[in-house]
This record gives sequence, structure tokens and C-alpha cells, in this order.
Amino acid sequence: MRIVLLVSVLLFAEVMFSCAVDDSLAKKTNTQASNEKCYKGVVGIMNPLTNCNENYIFDKSIYHLKVDTLPQIKFWRNIMNMPADTAFICVAESRSIVEKVCLKEWNSKSDSAKKYYRDSVRLANNLDTTSRLLLTSGKKFFYDFDRTSLNFDRGIRCFIQNKVDPWYAQAILLIESPNKLQKSNVGAYGPFQLMKDVARMYGLKVNKSIDERSDFERSAYAASSLIKNICVPRARRIIDSLHICNYNEDELWFRLLVMHIYHAGAYNVQKAVFSFCPTEGNMDLIFTLWKTREGRFKGSSQNYSQLVLAAMLEMNERNPALDKELFLNASVEDQLNFSPSKN
Repeated sequence: MRIVLLVSVLLFAEVMFSCAVDDSLAKKTNTQASNEKCYKGVVGIMNPLTNCNENYIFDKSIYHLKVDTLPQIKFWRNIMNMPADTAFICVAESRSIVEKVCLKEWNSKSDSAKKYYRDSVRLANNLDTTSRLLLTSGKKFFYDFDRTSLNFDRGIRCFIQNKVDPWYAQAILLIESPNKLQKSNVGAYGPFQLMKDVARMYGLKVNKSIDERSDFERSAYAASSLIKNICVPRARRIIDSLHICNYNEDELWFRLLVMHIYHAGAYNVQKAVFSFCPTEGNMDLIFTLWKTREGRFKGSSQNYSQLVLAAMLEMNERNPALDKELFLNASVEDQLNFSPSKN
């Protein structure tokens, strides 16, 4: 049965890819998909780097929910703008910044000197002796917003063609490989940072001589299929098992939950969520995840949706063609007028 299912998945992937190769058919499918559903947050703006009117995701709810005011988000935005030779010492739980330090000078300190410093910070800030203090270096070299923005329109179109919410395309592109194609320490690769098994499951060739995870369109198809067939259904299952009703899948908290599953895996996210058993579907669920350490869900898993939000806000601020106030006040009907032509 498993073999039959796998063959079916591979055949489906092959058919979808063959359609994507035909440019005229891809454009036709793109138009049909966009007509069938107006995806929330898709607007059209002039990309100053290409001088073309392109698709862009502008999520108004990030501002309406005042996510931009949270200390965790402000912290990561600072990290995204800071050089690698500088670091912040912060309180792990709240991401409250204690001090900005030169990394070279900090590394030259002895272990006992570092411990003494941490103890003095806890005392000065009335923190518990078990409170974790973290040292986080700048990641300006990694978050190349100009470079990654060149792929937004392609990613959004690929996801729409596969009938997947394109919000996820821009979110993944912003934080997974925003500066160059590179392999993670666990073996994920490509613009959507796919593991080998996932790529192969959706028909991509990954062997000693070829790795199609570097192919943008093929990688986008596999990533969108993973979200459609695994991440979103598993997020639904987690929420439904908690008897949470009347939620919309285009709400920010649900999208962020899906992103956590994309990064950490459904089992790890489920274990983390079940450790505190939320009774409502809202941003409080996500905020609690940020502070939850359960099994393999810790560190980078907690931070993942924080990075998504920080990168989206940073991209909005850096985009000279984006009239934030105009889009914030636009109705859904008005938003259609901002969308670029699919023809």
C-alpha cells in the first residue's frame, strides 16, 4: 500500500512539473488559480531592482495585531541589521537586550569572567539564578533582502499555480536561504531548504550527479506540496484535537503554526503544543510556543516564527515602492487593483 501511495505521489509530481515547463500553460493555470481564489495579502508593487510590477505579500494583520511592537521581533530585526563581529547579550525568554558587545572582546574573556558577568546581570535585573542569558551575533551577512526579493514574484506564482497560499512562499524565501544557496547542518538545501527525502517524495532528482533542490521552480513545487499535503493538514489535526473551532486558515497564528511544522516537523510541534493545551486559536498560542521547550522543540524551533515576522517587517520597511499606509487601509476589493497582471 505504501509503495502504491508513493508511486501515486511521484506520478502526480511529474504531471505537475510537466505542466510547469509549458510557459503558456503555466500562465493560463496561474490566471485560473488566481481567479478561483483571492489570496489574502497578495498585492502588486513596482520592484525597483527589476523595474517590473510584481507580486508581493503584504500582511496587514502583522500591524493590526501590533506584532511589530514585541521585544522578540525588535530583537531579531536588530540582529538582521548587525554585522557578524558584534553581538547582543539578552534574556532568553523575553529577548530583552542587556548589552551590545564586540564579539572578539567577549570571546577573549575567560569562562569564569563570563560566568561572573552573567551572574551580575541577573542580580542587576532581579532575574532568577536559572534565567538563561544568550549571546547572539549579528546576521546582516545572511539576510540579504535585496537579493531574496528578486524571487518573491516567482515563488508566489509557483505556489498559486499549485493552489497553495503564497504567503508561505515569501515567508520561507525571507528566512531560509536569503543570501545564497547553501546546505544546512542537517542537510537541507535550496531556496526552500528541503531535505533530500522530502525533495525525492515530490519527484525531484537528488543524487551524486544532480540535485534539483537548486532548481527554483522544482523546489518551489516540492515546498508548496509539502505545505499543502502535510503541514496544513497536520496543523488542522493538532487544532481540531484540542477542540478549537471557528478558525480561519489565513489567520496569522495558523500560518505561523504551519511554518513551525515546516521547520520542526509535525510531531515536535504537536508535542510542544500539547504540553500547554491551548483552548483558543489565536496569537497567544504562538507566543506560548516561543517560550516552550519540549523534546526537540527548543532554540531554533522557538525562534522560527519570530524570524518570519521580523523579516517580513524588515522587508516592508526596506521596500521603497511599498506605500504601507495605502495597503494598510485598503479593502479586499481595493487590493485586487494592486495585483499585477497574470498574463
